Amino acid sequence: MMYKFLFPRYSNTPVMSMLLLALRLLFGILFMAHGFDKLSNYTVIADSYPSFMGLGGKFTLLLTMFAELVCAAAFILGFLFRLAVIPMIITMLVAFVWVHHGVVAEGELSFIYAVMFVILAITGPGLYSIDAPVGEYLMYKDDTRTKRDSE
Repeated sequence: MMYKFLFPRYSNTPVMSMLLLALRLLFGILFMAHGFDKLSNYTVIADSYPSFMGLGGKFTLLLTMFAELVCAAAFILGFLFRLAVIPMIITMLVAFVWVHHGVVAEGELSFIYAVMFVILAITGPGLYSIDAPVGEYLMYKDDTRTKRDSE
């Protein structure tokens, strides 16, 4: 079921969940700062922003700002965490490969963000997130339905 992917049962301890919360806050706020910078300088950078796969510079910039602002906010809150982190990973991989040509010395920051987002996507948001109680409710509902069906 899709619930198990989006809202996995957490075997995390409270200490591990605090660490995941700290990482979400740290990397989410830093990532959002890049988005706010792009938003505040939109008119200056829109015409010179690199186009990805023929999408045009302005549209590519809008997609980047969506990942850096909207998805980062969901990332911080732990809301639909694994869905929110996907555009963030894609954005950083595109920046690293397309813009910095895969050279770590040039695109070190985008590489670090991409790796950290992949690691956090694997671990999940932890207990201190919006997804944790939602996932528990959906799993409980799923468990009770399964028990009823087997009787």
